[in-house]
Parts: sequence; C-alpha cells; structure tokens
Amino acid sequence: MAAEDSALPALVGQSAPILEMMERASRVAGLDRPVLVVGERGTGKELVAAQLHFLSARWDGPFIKVNCAALAETLLETELFGHEQGAFTGAARRRIGRFERAHGGTLFLDEIASASPAVQEKILRVVEYGELERLGAGATTHVNVRVIGATNRDLPAEADEGRFRHDLLDRLAFEVVTVPPVRARGDDIVVLAEHFARAMAFEIGWPEFPGFSRSARDALTGYEWPGNVREIRNVVERAVCRWNDAGEPVGELDFDPFASAFRPATGGGEEESSGAHKDEPDAPSARQRIRPFDFDRTVADFEKRLLEDALATQRYSQRATARHLRLNYHQLRNRLRKHGLI
Repeated sequence: MAAEDSALPALVGQSAPILEMMERASRVAGLDRPVLVVGERGTGKELVAAQLHFLSARWDGPFIKVNCAALAETLLETELFGHEQGAFTGAARRRIGRFERAHGGTLFLDEIASASPAVQEKILRVVEYGELERLGAGATTHVNVRVIGATNRDLPAEADEGRFRHDLLDRLAFEVVTVPPVRARGDDIVVLAEHFARAMAFEIGWPEFPGFSRSARDALTGYEWPGNVREIRNVVERAVCRWNDAGEPVGELDFDPFASAFRPATGGGEEESSGAHKDEPDAPSARQRIRPFDFDRTVADFEKRLLEDALATQRYSQRATARHLRLNYHQLRNRLRKHGLI
C-alpha cells in the first residue's frame, strides 16, 4: 500500500452522533468527489479522512497528508506543487510536490483554511481541471487526485469575510462531514477512555487493564473535554502511567498536568522573580499582604458565590452545572448541601 501511513487507528465509538457521521462518510467514500471534514480540534478529522480514502476505489493508491497551517505561504506552495531546478535560490534540484506524489490516490489538506488566497487559487485549478505547474516550469502537469480538506473553522463565514475563496469552497463542499465533539458523544467517553487505557497498560507491561473506579468514571463523564479525543488520550494514558497498583482500578485522573504549587506565574520572568518591582508605589507592603482575616469563611463564601452563579448560568440544571464546573454530579450535590443550596 502506497499510503504515507497505513496503520492509522480506527474510529472508536458507538454513540448515535458518531454512527451518523460514520454513515455519511461511508456513503460519500466511494464517490470520486472532494470532501470537507469539519470539526473541533482533537476530534479525529484525520481518521475520518483516512476512512474516506481506504473505503474508496483509491484505497491502494497514495494517501498523502499536508498540514497547511504548519508552513509559510512560499513553503506550502512548493510543498504542494513542487519546483524545477533553479526556480529560486537554493533550488538545487527538481522537487515533486505532494499533488504529484498523490497521483492516483488522495491528498489530505489539513487546516486548509490557513492556505493563502494565492495557494487556494492553485488548489482550485487542480481540483477543477487536474492541472498544475511546478514553480519555475513552463509546462502543465496533469494529475489524478482526490482532495479531502479539513478545518476547525467556519468556512462559509471565512469566505464571506474574504479569507477563503467562495469558488474553492463550492468545489470542495460536494459533501461536508462534521465530526461531533466528545461532549456530544455520551457513553463514547468511557469507551474511548478504556480503549486508550488498555493500550497504555499493554505498553507499560501490565497483564491487563483493571478498569476505572466509580469516581474516575464519574469524573470522565462529568468533564467537558475541550480538547476532545486527543485530550482523553492524554489524560487517560497519564493516569495509567502514574497508577502504582496494576491490580486495582485506576482511581485518579489529572486533567491539568501543569497544576502545581510551584507553577510559574503568568508573565513571570527573571526580572519579576528578582524583586525588581518590589519598590513600585502600587505594590502592597508585606504587612498589608498578610493582615489577618477569616480564611475559612472567605473561602466558603467565595465557593458559595461560584456555585450560585454557575447554577444561574446553567438555568439551575445540576448536571449542566456540574459539567460547567468540571465536577462530577455527586461532588456538586455535596457542595450544594454544604452551602444550603438544596
């Protein structure tokens, strides 16, 4: 198989949103048309693109990937379309671009919204006519490539604001496959967590994965997962790696690996840490900073205000409030009882 990466992991999940997305992708996979894959960061857009390729008639052809956001405009142009020897200073030999390398297969353009208008125009020509010109070449090269684009941006809005070509959007959007975020996938959260946990347990030599404790499962399902599948993988693999008893269910999850009493302050630097600003007039004196107050009462009042504000914001839905505060349902209920709010 001529793909750049033929060992991509399969999409994991059985929830209604993911099954509906997979069905749409399966229907369009066999059609030799461009497709856009849209979704938040970390949802698995590249996996969907791989499914579209390997379920198509091009499955035994190349599956070539380019991250358009990772390269400057000039570098992206030569990476996609190639260049001739001597086309610019440093071009010591001819370079074949990704479109030519993907001939007979699929080119996956990740973060396509980051491509400049000039590059977008050249992409359109390849999609529309199958033609390109290497930088510095006088002849046209013909290629047979299926293009799959991916983005986490609202492309119609980008086009309306002049940052993305309407004609390219129209051509690419034969079908749009939207990947649902993890927070919309219900029971898939635990399914995904166990999938990654089993793989990590095997990697570190455990005889088997002992599962998650009840509190850990509640924490998994009560968290919003802004980083989606990528974040689940990181949190779960970290939890398994740190767990010391392979015979007991994993009971601790760390959603923020940067959390520490010694975490550097925002904007902190050598000048700040050396005390260079200690004599500024607005800085409180040491005596002012440590004046006595009722610490427990202050913290309790602050926590109660946070809970009241969160309840009001979430229209007094306790489950939504728990998710909003990144607590599990039982943790929220305990705090509400503590402050007499239920």
